Amino acid sequence: MSEETGTAEKALFFVLGAFIGAATALLLAPRSGEETRKLIASKARESADYVTSRSRDVAEKTASYIDKGKEIVQQQRDQLSAALEAGKQAYREEKDKAKV
Repeated sequence: MSEETGTAEKALFFVLGAFIGAATALLLAPRSGEETRKLIASKARESADYVTSRSRDVAEKTASYIDKGKEIVQQQRDQLSAALEAGKQAYREEKDKAKV
């Protein structure tokens, strides 16, 4: 999971860097103030949509990992219960043999 966290951080830094670079280029570009503001607003909306989309993807992956983890824990719990019950049964059988 740390590899995925590193990938997500890299993607976030890439998007932030691209946004800062784009904003700087727009501010230094030979356009009117109104055009530049519209373009910056447009790029900001696109970036926000991208971050929202990526956040949703990460949330979905996290939920699936949590569900898989719950399933594994339940399987382990069932196996442990079965092993304990088998141990109790074996103890009872040996105890009954010792009485006879």
